[in-house]
Amino acid sequence: MTSANPISILLTPNTPTTLCIGSGRFLRSVLVPFLSAHSKPAVFQTRGRSFLDFFLSKVEAVDHEHGTVVPSLSYPVDTIAYDGTICTDNIEISAVGTLGSSDGKSRLLDLLRNTIRVIGVGVTEAGLSHASNQCMRDLTLILYTIYCHQAGHGDERKICIVNTDNVPNNGDVIRGHVLENAREFYSNKDERGGRTESFLQFLEKKVAFLNTMVDRITSSREGSNGMIPSCEPLPEKAIVICDPGSDLPDWMRAKEIQEKFGVKIRQRPKELECDISLKLRVANGTHTALAHAMALSSLPNTESLSSASSSLFLSYLDSLYQTQIYPGAIHDGISEEETESAWLDWRKRVQHPYFGLSTFFITQNGAAKGGIRLSPTLKSLVNGFVDGDSITTENPISVSMAFAFAAILRFLTPIRERSEEEKQRGIYVGWLDGHVAGNDLNLESAVDEVVTYADGLRYNLSVGWYELKCGCCVESTASSSFMKREVSLPESLSMLGRGRQPSAYKDVIQSYLLHPQGGDLRTILQGKSVDEEMQRKFILDTFVCAVSTLYARMASGDSLIQILKEMQEIQHVYSNGLSTSCDVLVDGTLSIEAAIGQPMHFRKCPIPDSSRLMTTPIGLTVDDVPSVVFSEVRGQNVIDLHTHLLPASHGALCLWGIDELLTYHYLVAEYFMTAPPSISPESFYAMSKTQQANLIWEAMFVNRSPISEATRGVLTTLVALGLEAEVKSRDLPAIRRFYDEYRKNGLSGSERFVDLAYRISGVRHAIMTNIPFDSASTESQHWRPKKKEFPDTFKSALRVDPLLAGDRNTVEAALKASGYGTTVADARRYLHDWCDTMKPEYMMASTPHDFYLPPTDGGSILAGVKKLGINEAALQAPFAFTDLSGTDCNRCDGTDDIPSIINENSDFLIEVLMPVCEERNLPLALKIGAHRSVNPSLLSAGDGMVAFADTGSLARLCGRFPKVRFLATFLSRANQHEACVLALKFRNLHIYGCWWYSNNPSIIEEITQMRVEMLGTSFTAQHSDARVIDQLIYKWSHSRAVISNVLSHEYVKTARSGWRFSRDEIRRDVWRLFGGSYEEFMSKTLK
Repeated sequence: MTSANPISILLTPNTPTTLCIGSGRFLRSVLVPFLSAHSKPAVFQTRGRSFLDFFLSKVEAVDHEHGTVVPSLSYPVDTIAYDGTICTDNIEISAVGTLGSSDGKSRLLDLLRNTIRVIGVGVTEAGLSHASNQCMRDLTLILYTIYCHQAGHGDERKICIVNTDNVPNNGDVIRGHVLENAREFYSNKDERGGRTESFLQFLEKKVAFLNTMVDRITSSREGSNGMIPSCEPLPEKAIVICDPGSDLPDWMRAKEIQEKFGVKIRQRPKELECDISLKLRVANGTHTALAHAMALSSLPNTESLSSASSSLFLSYLDSLYQTQIYPGAIHDGISEEETESAWLDWRKRVQHPYFGLSTFFITQNGAAKGGIRLSPTLKSLVNGFVDGDSITTENPISVSMAFAFAAILRFLTPIRERSEEEKQRGIYVGWLDGHVAGNDLNLESAVDEVVTYADGLRYNLSVGWYELKCGCCVESTASSSFMKREVSLPESLSMLGRGRQPSAYKDVIQSYLLHPQGGDLRTILQGKSVDEEMQRKFILDTFVCAVSTLYARMASGDSLIQILKEMQEIQHVYSNGLSTSCDVLVDGTLSIEAAIGQPMHFRKCPIPDSSRLMTTPIGLTVDDVPSVVFSEVRGQNVIDLHTHLLPASHGALCLWGIDELLTYHYLVAEYFMTAPPSISPESFYAMSKTQQANLIWEAMFVNRSPISEATRGVLTTLVALGLEAEVKSRDLPAIRRFYDEYRKNGLSGSERFVDLAYRISGVRHAIMTNIPFDSASTESQHWRPKKKEFPDTFKSALRVDPLLAGDRNTVEAALKASGYGTTVADARRYLHDWCDTMKPEYMMASTPHDFYLPPTDGGSILAGVKKLGINEAALQAPFAFTDLSGTDCNRCDGTDDIPSIINENSDFLIEVLMPVCEERNLPLALKIGAHRSVNPSLLSAGDGMVAFADTGSLARLCGRFPKVRFLATFLSRANQHEACVLALKFRNLHIYGCWWYSNNPSIIEEITQMRVEMLGTSFTAQHSDARVIDQLIYKWSHSRAVISNVLSHEYVKTARSGWRFSRDEIRRDVWRLFGGSYEEFMSKTLK
């Protein structure tokens, strides 16, 4: 039906008492049916006339002076049940028209002579953005017309304005716009008319602008051109209306009517706030998180969630709700019952097998939706954590939330620079998982498979591209100028490129998360004190790093499904699956600058070996290389090449706890520097261990600042064990109570503590020091007659000092005590038998600073040596091998206090030790350069004066026994350069660690840098030399911090020389330095 003057209204004989402005699917599928149950509303489209034309195409109309009259008007609404059946309801209305023409507007104003009780407003969010929008001006005109008609009628009932868009506080927003328009356009008219009640007063007294929330997923019947709504079954809260003044018509309050049409009427604003919060967080939040991941995975419709293969995405959804949304809602005062009810309802709806939404459609305005739908939960979690209401003591934000934001950013990342045509359309082109991204993408191929999903935006699953729009701008330095400027989020991400390490994206992602058009998390930083603000900043920085890590992986080509699988299947760093704290995703450190000087506790690197980031060349910005190095050093499990530790199965020989830490011989020596004259070494050692520890704690931690390496190590250990509060309050009894909780459980408690220390320090296994030449020692009882079982995290090393020194008295005494003869053959058998028992990694000995093997008369350093015999004076020192019968070689004053001298011509060396090493392919480890008993009264604390040692003997050993591998470390700083040179000359020599007084950060740094410069990665960077289990924690965290700095500088220097590293190359190198080179050396067979 067409004419020169198109029809602008269709009427029925019914008189409308309700009016709807707009004709969107939601208004037509929820509010209009509800109003139609009592009074058939008039529906006027705001600008276009498609809804009117839909009716004109199917009715026979009769002209009337006020419009075109028809007997009835109705339109269909399809509801798709969960079993797939379709129920179609015909919704009756009294009139349909358009406000898009002057005639249509005039016809509507004529209808307003009747009493209008409810006006539904179905405009979009854009229509509510400001008062000057035409729809807001039209609504003001409508209300003014009603005001003019009703003036003086004395009707006290209010006109209720009900909005069907989820703009927060939408009724208040509309009220503000209408009042603004009333002041601008109608105040003078009131004065000229001489009315006793102004229009503004009318609006205040006679119009109720009600806040609402709407929630029903709607689409349209296929082939209907959007005119016939197709909907999910009515949810319990399809529309919630807050009516604090009870202004709605009485018929709306009937419970059966509300239940039939999915309506909830609330009287308290707090109730509506709860409903809105739950919808935003539960339904909208999970929908947004889900849609981006599914769209990128080429799953274009949420209907696929009903299939058996959807368990991965449902697990993701469940985790997001259970660990994030639920606790956040509870913290904000929403009841458990309301929260759980909303979730169960939504989970059923989102799995509807026959009705879903386009995942691409849902991604629209994703940057802002992240802030509107997901950020409220983030804020609640942080507030709860800071307030102490959180049920967890770790970062409350999980990897599932980080994944949600990373997926949004990945979707908003363009595949290439925009063409001119794309710039004019305001779009970007992205790429789907599994497709190669590049500038040569052809959008014109497979055109028959192009799908339009919204507002002219398209996707093509077969080619692997999609179009997107994004109005969010962020502050970015991702350009060649390095000057900060505001650019669109997609442009900023595009400038950074797709093959970068996580640190490259942190600034842009933080800018997005804080931006009011983006994540809108600015308020998360607002605390009640400086300490609280620092805590909040730490949580935000951690989240930024977590999102950056996942985004970097996604942008590099790691599929979202693969990442979700890693999380769900508890792979890699995800020890708690999808609920794992996002802390684990920090790649390296929050800040390179802040990390300087901080202990670097073990934390597994968040980038798995399978990630494409591993083979991506690392950038050259100030943080690129260091961030990767820090992450790889922090995340490398280590082989602790030499310790004095023993397993929990060895009872009291397994040393651990605060008293053992405080009475470690370093601290005893430091204590006696300033001990009062009344405390002599003899009286000190006569005290119990607890009394000794009390003295040291008071003197070195309370009366002095603990800034030495030994005292700082105690602090690092305790804080890593979770005792930061006890350390701050200097509460030694409370620290002891912590350890007592383990001790009271006996062996199992010891084992648990050992496991904890290994886990914190990142030690794969530690090599012990075990001595066979003392049948009466306490340790030997754990080997014979029956070897005690212990975990493979402990491996043995066979101490053979007497054989190296040719100490016949000690060796023969040990042979006789064990029932062997005293021949060389018996000595070999004895050594073989102990190897069978202990299964050692290597033989080892500690030599004094003055051991010396002179060359022969020919002068060659590798020629034979004259037999010098044994240094009797050295062997008579405390704890030497002159008498081992009463020595406990595993006390702090044991093992390393056993000096030995290499007697190169000794039968024991030539015919016993070296042949056994060759036959069993066992290396010999040497620790060279200790000067024992500098102050005998201090026992082990009096050992260790650093003295220069002659490296010639080591050179001759390597040359004379080329089939034997030697491991060596030197105590003296002055020997380190010579040691590196020797390692370059002998393929059977491996240098390891920073021993004893070289194990201080400044010296570790110097030695490690020299070794890297001379040996590359063909050495082992460190060993702990720990005697107390707890020491593993600080010795490795302090060493990691120093070594990562050294390596960062060396890699940057190499990069500036023209070499581009990949992450897998750095991981390989770090693996070598922390045990891999040792393993390679150990597997070497020399011929």
